[in-house]
Amino acid sequence: MLIVFDVGNTETTIGLCAGDTVRARWRVTTDTSRTPDEVFLLVRALLEASGVDRATLTGSAIGSVVPAVSAPLAEACARLVGRPAVIVDAQSTLPITLDVDEPLTVGADRIINTLAASRIHRSDCIVVDLGTATTYDCIKADGTFIGGVISPGVQASAESLFRKTAKLTATELVAPQRVIGRRTDECIRSGVVLGAADAINGIVRRIKAEWPGTGKPLVIATGGLAAAFIPLCAELDVLEPDLTLRGLAMAHALLS
Repeated sequence: MLIVFDVGNTETTIGLCAGDTVRARWRVTTDTSRTPDEVFLLVRALLEASGVDRATLTGSAIGSVVPAVSAPLAEACARLVGRPAVIVDAQSTLPITLDVDEPLTVGADRIINTLAASRIHRSDCIVVDLGTATTYDCIKADGTFIGGVISPGVQASAESLFRKTAKLTATELVAPQRVIGRRTDECIRSGVVLGAADAINGIVRRIKAEWPGTGKPLVIATGGLAAAFIPLCAELDVLEPDLTLRGLAMAHALLS
């Protein structure tokens, strides 16, 4: 079994993989202040609570967009598994191409999504990753990353609204039953959730209009909020909640 870590700015998703099949997953807060010992104890506790024997772990892989977390996590993984972790970044020798102006600045999550989408679907893809930011990764069938879009995440947009408006309080971000809100919380949910859904549809349509060649890209939704937006966005074709975790497992197989 392989343990993999998708380290985002807000949350870290941990996956337990057999091959590239995700058997279990956990979400924890991304905390740059944790020491390697604290990370080790946290991960060990998650495994024990799920009845997973550490002895079954054969390796680990890390994809991180938070540099301060990477070293403590890698040290904890080495102690947990008994061998160095595979760290995926723009310098990793993967069978993909970063066809952009500044390839070394491409985030690990986008690299991993490129690998996974191209290998699983073998078609042109747009990966819409709904996390702290909402990213749109444009991927050709041959594993070429040709660029994309980065926009504020849905939760980040909502939190900015709540901070800057004294009379608006935090509201659960679920889709309202109607657009025209009759209460303040309904008005907020219409603006934030439906506004984000329409933004996703609009950005995807603009990307498709610029897409090179004649192929029609498959649009994949992933990330923590993906399931909530699939029914709201006509431009999202399939839900792949474990795309990045599966990509990490694939990267480990290629790099270890």
